[in-house]
Amino acid sequence: MPQSPKLIIYDLDGVITDTAEFHFLAWKKLADELGIPIDRHFNEQLKGISRMDSLDRILEQASPPMKLSTEEKIELATRKNAYYLELIEEISPEHILPGIKALLQANKEAGIKTAIGSASKNAPRILEKLGLGDTFDHIVDAAEVKKGKPDPETFTAAADALGIAYTDCIGIEDAVAGVEAINRAGMFSVGVGDKAHLSHADYLVSATNELVFEEIIRRFQEKQNLS
Repeated sequence: MPQSPKLIIYDLDGVITDTAEFHFLAWKKLADELGIPIDRHFNEQLKGISRMDSLDRILEQASPPMKLSTEEKIELATRKNAYYLELIEEISPEHILPGIKALLQANKEAGIKTAIGSASKNAPRILEKLGLGDTFDHIVDAAEVKKGKPDPETFTAAADALGIAYTDCIGIEDAVAGVEAINRAGMFSVGVGDKAHLSHADYLVSATNELVFEEIIRRFQEKQNLS
């Protein structure tokens, strides 16, 4: 009989809800204050990576690139986060992406554990505002890991916390770095987005409303049988 997964790890931004716009507006406000031009196209580079890595990429856009001390960078990253926290105060359960409530319900009914694997230190607060604070068996955020995506630690930490083998896990991501992290963890990767960016996912859908629980499980089992 085909083996079912024991854990599904969900990215937060872009999978459960879309806070990418809030991140962009917060980074844009900071970049404007620094006199560094950034746009939505550049913002694609910042998806799925840590706050400090995002700041480094923005500072490299200055002409010439800005060289700052660690203390100065921490101050700027903290300022950006304050802007972001102001913006996310308007998040509510209405901001859960299409298809996700049904997916989480099917996941729960199947008795498969769930976790969040997020690059955001604000993950618990966002989940609370979405009305999903008690939904997940474990939450891994940036505060819990030493290495951000594409390092696999975000996903392996979730599996380790719940005592589940990596090969029994599915990870769902919308970012290039996130799918790479899942693959490097030896887990089954589900990508949400553009094939041009996420062709390295084991299974790919274009949007969250195409995430059908039974199909995800079938694809996982299909790969297990081929292994």
